[in-house]
Amino acid sequence: MKIRQKVAEPVNIAFLSVITCCFGAIILLLIITTSRDTENPEDPTDPRIPEISLKQREIFSMQAASLGQVEELDKSLRKLEKVNLEKDAIAQKVQKASSQDRSVTENNEERKVSIQKLLVAQQKLTDEMKRLYRELDQKETNLVGGIPIDSEYIIFIIDTSGSMFRYAWPKVIAQIEDTLRVYPKVKGVQIMNDMGVYMFPSFRSKWIPDSPARRRAINDRLKTWNAFSNSSPAEGITEAIQTFNAEDKKISIYVYGDEFTGDSIRRVVDYVDTINRSDTSGENLVRIHAIGFPVQFAQPPQLQHTGIRFATLMRELTRKNGGTFVGLNAFR
Repeated sequence: MKIRQKVAEPVNIAFLSVITCCFGAIILLLIITTSRDTENPEDPTDPRIPEISLKQREIFSMQAASLGQVEELDKSLRKLEKVNLEKDAIAQKVQKASSQDRSVTENNEERKVSIQKLLVAQQKLTDEMKRLYRELDQKETNLVGGIPIDSEYIIFIIDTSGSMFRYAWPKVIAQIEDTLRVYPKVKGVQIMNDMGVYMFPSFRSKWIPDSPARRRAINDRLKTWNAFSNSSPAEGITEAIQTFNAEDKKISIYVYGDEFTGDSIRRVVDYVDTINRSDTSGENLVRIHAIGFPVQFAQPPQLQHTGIRFATLMRELTRKNGGTFVGLNAFR
């Protein structure tokens, strides 16, 4: 029997291929890992790290500084707004104070003018009138407040229409008595109605001498005097001025009425301007005062227009002729 010798088989090619691939894979992994580690900026061996950190700190510092500047700027702006508000408030106070100062100054000037006018009026009083006025009982009335009493001649012009005679006549008599009481002694007196009709025809165009007896006669005649009237004081005023004005006499007209039924207020005012001539000092020769009775204002609103026209007329006449208009709030 022959003994067969074993012959060694060559190395399998497949096995060598596997071994080679594994070795190659290991080398590739090592290369990839080394490459990634080299590109990592966190690597402590990277020489750029200190420079990057420095730049980051500078950027953070600049951001902090900028934020601080913004806050400071915001605070400055708020302070500026507050200062502007305070300045506006101060400017308003200064303006208000200036307005008050101007108002006080104007009031002082008006007061000085009023005092000067009062002094002039006092200087024009005659010695006899000054003596009589000192002796006068200073009884207050609702009639003569603010009315100058420097006249030596008085003319009463009274509306004798039906409305006045029926509703306000006792008040008219009382007001005339109060007016005469203010003038304890005058050089002459005259009474006519709003149409220029004289109470005492025997004294037509003449002054009635003043005396206690004559005053009692006037009062008695007033109680029943009811002459025809058209409720327009224009005729009586023009008659009184044209007849009695004189440069050597101080004259006051007192108009008592409740309505004006004439055509034109302006025409009456302009005509009185032409006949009430001024003296050498520029003052009108005749003062015009008026007492308004609210008879028409007791009527419905649609019937009050004549009362309003009377008040309008007399306010304008008294203003332009050195007098005073007094509107009563009751006719009884």
